[in-house]
Amino acid sequence: MGGDDPAAQMHFIIDKVEGAIRSLGGSLEDVVRTRIFVQRASDWEAISRAHGQRFAGIQPANTLVQATLIGDGYLVEMETDALLS
Repeated sequence: MGGDDPAAQMHFIIDKVEGAIRSLGGSLEDVVRTRIFVQRASDWEAISRAHGQRFAGIQPANTLVQATLIGDGYLVEMETDALLS
């Protein structure tokens, strides 16, 4: 899952989201909103940079929240809303 690297964890999550959306016939371009939950506020920049790389040109609405995540090693979680036709 990316170990202790928050950016690697963010890319892993987006890969999983992309796979789920593709299985339904869509793509990341169908994402309209993301909600990112971070364990450590200090990781916000690395996580935001990874999100920006993957959603460049798409620019879904985004919220980033510091939260206590359940599970050892989880630095970031993301909820995603996509509109598929």
